[in-house]
Amino acid sequence: MQMTFDELPQLMTLMTGDEKHGASATSTLDVLWVLYSDILRLDAAKPDDPDRDRFYLSKGHGPMAYYAVLAARGLLSPNELASFGSYHSPLGNHPDRTLIPGVDIGSGSLGHGLALAAGTAVALQIQRRQAQVFVLIGDAELDEGSNMEAIQFAGRSQLGKLTTVVIDNDSAGLGWPGGIASRFAVEGWDTSDVDGRDHSALRQAFRIDHGDRPHVVVAHVEKKEN
Repeated sequence: MQMTFDELPQLMTLMTGDEKHGASATSTLDVLWVLYSDILRLDAAKPDDPDRDRFYLSKGHGPMAYYAVLAARGLLSPNELASFGSYHSPLGNHPDRTLIPGVDIGSGSLGHGLALAAGTAVALQIQRRQAQVFVLIGDAELDEGSNMEAIQFAGRSQLGKLTTVVIDNDSAGLGWPGGIASRFAVEGWDTSDVDGRDHSALRQAFRIDHGDRPHVVVAHVEKKEN
């Protein structure tokens, strides 16, 4: 049975341990919920459908919110959550696509998810599939040079099926003069700045028709410890 957003905090409390990265997890909770409940085209009964929308969690540390949302949407059993981080559990401190249904990439070192998403968007375009690709990154990940190359490539390649969500919780060490969205806009991206806790604003941003331009949604959230 699928659950509601209000039940997610209870699911997250089932996951314990020293490597929870609770603040990182809670900063993504609203975005993940809106994507999985209202935006992504996928079927929990067919998680490998080649025509499904793809979601890449590049901000992979602290995946508790991700696991909770997957459980709420029927891709995981809530009973598995209590095993989080244990030796024999599929629910590691970073998601593993080979172990968890519905997880499209394994994530470890930060800074690679956007490039992977751009490459996937190109592959789907070649295959003439209508699937969309969504990737969630953190603001501090933009310190990694690989992201700048991916932003440039995606803009030049007119990857209109690609949407990047940047969780901006002021984690970046140096910040971004002109704002994060400006880094994408100069490379030809369509951009949106929204309150990362406002579900209506998030839904509206994700549904914007951005033609053949990739789209970035900068979701501003206050970083809170659990």
